[in-house]
Amino acid sequence: MIDLTKGEVAIDMDQHISTPELAEALKDYPKYRISESNNNYQDTTSDSAPGETKSWIGTYKPILLIFGYIVGVTILIEIAGGTLIWHRWMGHFMAGFFLVFSFFKLLNLKGFAESYSMYDIVAQKWKGWGYVYAFTELALGIAFLTGFSPLVTNAVTFIVMTASIVGVLQSVLNKRKIKCACLGDVFNLPMTTVTVIEDALMIGMSAIMLLTLL
Repeated sequence: MIDLTKGEVAIDMDQHISTPELAEALKDYPKYRISESNNNYQDTTSDSAPGETKSWIGTYKPILLIFGYIVGVTILIEIAGGTLIWHRWMGHFMAGFFLVFSFFKLLNLKGFAESYSMYDIVAQKWKGWGYVYAFTELALGIAFLTGFSPLVTNAVTFIVMTASIVGVLQSVLNKRKIKCACLGDVFNLPMTTVTVIEDALMIGMSAIMLLTLL
């Protein structure tokens, strides 16, 4: 949409292109500059009618279902074993979390990497981190599932998720209306405190596991 009175152009896109890429395309035209708007987030996956706002549950239905499935399955595993041991359950939960979330990221790895570079502090400096991060989650999921070196696995989880939450917090506190890449490029979820809670949960669990191991 072009606004001649303000000298501005709003860009809508079907596939996300990062701001740095768009700025690079305009480098030969110094009189033009591109920036992100804080009010440009739009849920393009909404089933609602135009102008209708989705409910909180409607917006976060995918992530709520995923968490529900992981919690339910991991608790059933514990019950089947005869005794619910919380530390063991947390290991199973974290395995399920990383395996499922990495799966959605790997469905469209490029799309995830581009979305992730919009807010992650590491991916902003090195775009390749988005590609590495998806496989890091996959590796962590396998490590938790197989019980590989719990001390190393939980330490890496704590470091990676702590670095990840910094960019999320910055975006939420600055009220940036951008897409959350937690489920890759499959679902159009907004960046809110839900993402902060998601990362904080992994940080908290890994910290508890580390304290029990030290």
